[in-house]
Amino acid sequence: MTKTLVIAEKPSVAQDIVRALTPVTGKFDKHDDHYENDHYVVTSAVGHLVEIAAPEAYDVKRGKWSFAHLPVIPPHFDLKPIDKTKSRLQAVVKLAKRKDVGALINACDAGREGELIFRLIEQYAGGAKGLNKPVKRLWLQSMTPQAIREGFEQLRSDEQMRPLADAARSRSEADWLVGINGTRAMTAFNSRDGGFFLTTVGRVQTPTLAVVVEREEKIRAFKSRDYWEIHASFGAQAGQYPGKWFDPAFKKPTPKQIEDGADAEARAERLWTEAEAQAIAQAVRGQPASVSEESKPTTQACGLLYDLTSLQREANSRFGFSAKTTLALAQSLYEKHKALTYPRTDSRALPEDYLGTVKQTFEMLADSPLNHLAPHALVALNQGYLKPTKRVFDNSKVSDHFAIIPTLQAPSGLSEAEQKLYDLVARRFIAVFYPPAEFMVTTRITRVAVPGATHHFKTEGKVLVKPGWMAVYGKEAAADAEDAKDGDKGQNLVAVQPGETVRTDEALVKAFKTRPPARYTEATLLAAMEGAGKLVEDDELRHAMADKGLGTPATRAAIIEGLLTEKYLLREGRELVPTAKAFQLMTLLRGLGVEELSKPELTGEWEHKLSLMERGQLSREAFMREIAAMTERIVRKAKEYDRDTVPGNYATLRTPCPNCGGIVKENYRRFACTGADGQGEGCGFSFGKSPGGRTFEIEEAEALLRDKRIGPLEGFRSKAGWPFVAELTLKFSDEDKNWKLEFDFGDDKADEETGELADFGDAESLGPCLKCGSPVHMHGSHYVCSKAVPTAAQPTPSCDFKSATTILQQDIAPEQMRKLLSMGKTDLLEHFVSNKTRRAFKAYLVWDPGAGKIGFEFEPRDRKYPARKTAATRKTAAKATRKVAG
Repeated sequence: MTKTLVIAEKPSVAQDIVRALTPVTGKFDKHDDHYENDHYVVTSAVGHLVEIAAPEAYDVKRGKWSFAHLPVIPPHFDLKPIDKTKSRLQAVVKLAKRKDVGALINACDAGREGELIFRLIEQYAGGAKGLNKPVKRLWLQSMTPQAIREGFEQLRSDEQMRPLADAARSRSEADWLVGINGTRAMTAFNSRDGGFFLTTVGRVQTPTLAVVVEREEKIRAFKSRDYWEIHASFGAQAGQYPGKWFDPAFKKPTPKQIEDGADAEARAERLWTEAEAQAIAQAVRGQPASVSEESKPTTQACGLLYDLTSLQREANSRFGFSAKTTLALAQSLYEKHKALTYPRTDSRALPEDYLGTVKQTFEMLADSPLNHLAPHALVALNQGYLKPTKRVFDNSKVSDHFAIIPTLQAPSGLSEAEQKLYDLVARRFIAVFYPPAEFMVTTRITRVAVPGATHHFKTEGKVLVKPGWMAVYGKEAAADAEDAKDGDKGQNLVAVQPGETVRTDEALVKAFKTRPPARYTEATLLAAMEGAGKLVEDDELRHAMADKGLGTPATRAAIIEGLLTEKYLLREGRELVPTAKAFQLMTLLRGLGVEELSKPELTGEWEHKLSLMERGQLSREAFMREIAAMTERIVRKAKEYDRDTVPGNYATLRTPCPNCGGIVKENYRRFACTGADGQGEGCGFSFGKSPGGRTFEIEEAEALLRDKRIGPLEGFRSKAGWPFVAELTLKFSDEDKNWKLEFDFGDDKADEETGELADFGDAESLGPCLKCGSPVHMHGSHYVCSKAVPTAAQPTPSCDFKSATTILQQDIAPEQMRKLLSMGKTDLLEHFVSNKTRRAFKAYLVWDPGAGKIGFEFEPRDRKYPARKTAATRKTAAKATRKVAG
């Protein structure tokens, strides 16, 4: 009797499948690497077990990257095992080749990446001739036992899955071709003058970076302008109300008009000269005015159900979760807790036959005594809110997976972060079925007629009448009105009788400054990626553009994390800030004219074509021909570029040349003296922009030139490729009669520069490494993991934990390092000095396990002002008062 081999993506999913099938097919016996009964053999990968590789003849080792070996476009791709999971691969392949295994079921995650994981294992196991065993596809939206059993009853055919398999392979090979060729071409270009300057690029990663850099360029180029507004107070019989001056003839310029020179910052209420504003204010003070008013009811519907990207955006805005964290939490709620449906989806609707399941889910939520959302679920059931509306149930808006919603499984044992994310999804799931919120919107125009002119003032009121879905989020009509303030759109306006004349009691001129566009956060960058570089806020429009975005919902978090890992981006609070390395890469790509890697819209088109391929509307061969042509163009542009520098927007440093006092300017590769007039070749003084593969920020270059020393700085890489921390100095060379840039390693210099092996001997350890658990020792001017420096036992370092004994001029004593290693935190240290502001500050050094590095933690500060009271806090205070009084 033949058996069917089921290959899941992770061991936990294999266990779930076994538990679900046992009541139907009989008990499974557990083996080291699989489960087995009379019908099935169930095993799993651990993510990717195999990766694509160029044929050996096309493989060029790092350090020998040059244009002579490019482009690398092999006729076919070989496969190679991933080293750390080789034993698991061998076990799965052995099971696949068993003679009593007659068929395979792909039970990897239901998406493009899961398809690729299985297809590569199948190809590797079968070799050139293939396994020649039929394949079926298990497609799961939920991990509950019932959903798994239903999935086995509705297995998809191999023919049905072929387009998705083609798209998966094409995406993988396209990323390989563009990544390998682009990275090697740009690295070869940047290494032409010696050294090895690794410059990574990617098919999706680099256009995403271009979005952030372009925004930062607008921020840097922004010149703030003064403008003025006139805020008036009008007296009516029933009381006073505010109003703001505006120009009724103003029309917002279109994007085309802005391109043609129209003022993008113009607004109806802005005046660009104080004199004009003061003249209007003076003219209207004390004058009578007429009033016209329009009140009309409006409604606001709840947002759509979540797909992965919208969930990541919301979690980042509300809780500060990174996209990577949100995906990991959602995956855990799907796999481990069975509490959410499949998270890696780009759909925000449900299938049209899903109303019955929705009602069951509401019943589960309503029956849970510990669930704070239970009353809202019960109201929806009792009031008949659950209806088959097209906004929620629409087959045309469901791709491979429907929106993320709770399952029938009541969650338990959730972490605090998991609970927050589950609540976010469950609350939206309940609210989307509630009626729209109802408002009364009032627009009041007050006209003040003075000799030669009539001035208009607008007053807006928006009052919540019926909360509808907002009740699920704790919004009540009375509380909303109580919390509104004068000047807000939520204000209650005093009544004005028809035909009543009011008086202008006061008119104040208020000064403001225009602000630059905001930096991207992960939430807004995810939205921009979804719109192929355009920040699209509208839910429906964003959905229409989804398959033309940068990356997919499943990959966007990894793309952002990759940019952070490669130090193209830094997190500052919730903002994403591009580094000097990012600007240098964009300068290079623009200078070379490589639009494919610098324009998000073009790469969005590639993602759109992969989506067409998934639907069987585009051939794999046609797509790969376009990718090969793109790759050849990138390499040719870099190879044929023959000018000395790359055009760009470069900085001029404030500090003069230390050798001759000339002006020091930035160019593509260096900071160099350009003589007294800033136009010549200067005295020959210069220093490279990227020593040790780390690019200077402008502020850092300025500090080095001014102080002749900077650091310690992180992010350098040795010739062997391992990271190190060092100070940099400018030292005068008697031989060259000029200043030269040098690394200053303290006592580590022999180890770093000459390659001498470290020997810790019987030296006492300060504690276990926070990354790998190996002993940490003082080594010259650093505390290092014993596996982070070359030793006789381990010539190639396997860890990168390293921390200077002096950080920002603060000495870190051994006892403080012991505390950090044992408790994750030092005492409060008081003598740090900021490199940027030159100001002293106090902080704790703390270990951040998420980032994998040491960071600062500051003392909590007392509020200068008491927290603003909201309706919610007033209610809480009132309850507390009643409780104490009782």
